[in-house]
Amino acid sequence: MPLVPNNARRKMRAGEVALGFGVHHLRSAAAPVLAAATGHDWLFLDNEHGAFSVHEIAQLCIASLPTGVTPLVRVCANAIDEATRALDNGALGIVMPHVDTAQEARKIAEAFRYPPHGRRSWGGPPAIYGYRPPAMAEAQQAINAEILTVVMLESPAAIDNAAEIAAVDGIDVLFIGTSDLSSELGVAGQMGHPKIVDAYATVGAACRKHGKILGMGGVYDEENAKRYVGMGARFVLTGSDHSYIVVGATARSKFFSELPPAPSEPG
Repeated sequence: MPLVPNNARRKMRAGEVALGFGVHHLRSAAAPVLAAATGHDWLFLDNEHGAFSVHEIAQLCIASLPTGVTPLVRVCANAIDEATRALDNGALGIVMPHVDTAQEARKIAEAFRYPPHGRRSWGGPPAIYGYRPPAMAEAQQAINAEILTVVMLESPAAIDNAAEIAAVDGIDVLFIGTSDLSSELGVAGQMGHPKIVDAYATVGAACRKHGKILGMGGVYDEENAKRYVGMGARFVLTGSDHSYIVVGATARSKFFSELPPAPSEPG
């Protein structure tokens, strides 16, 4: 079977914006189908803050593959073993949070790629080949080219080190975790604060210099989201299942609760 392509990676490399559908609570194979139906390009399985089992992550990744929606898994900080297990079971990329230095980024890039570009272990026939890969050397080379390695910059130190992080071979996306960054900068939740704008400018310049992709997370108001996409963000998390449900359900309940009651019957 041919290797399942990383459509989100291809779209961003073509200069387009790839939209992420956050999954925190959904456990059903319908999640990637819903992501596809709503115009999203990648699934963001949040195993840093969500409570997924290894089995659930694998099932959601495998369910994503035939939909064309790229399954990505955010693991806990430094959880290399958790990440490589996800890659062995259908993930087409990993989001690693709280990366502050080029040294940390180098270790991550090496862990997620097979030799000679890294030290990832071969776990047998991978899901992204439909468990029927070609010869191991050919398969490893092809998989190395598809896996999306995303590092999250969420601290002032990470922003200061953005150029060095962007220079690391094997890192594809520098993804600003704007919520945690705003907290560490002392402007929690102020997504349009000049300190945040400056951080996007700094990371964006580093990405352009080294041919990497700028990512945006935690920014959901339209004014600031428009600003940062305009500054070059192409890896964009639009929200998560809980926020989608709350916003949509609130709008519907408001509509129905504000309908005028039927006229009362005389008498």
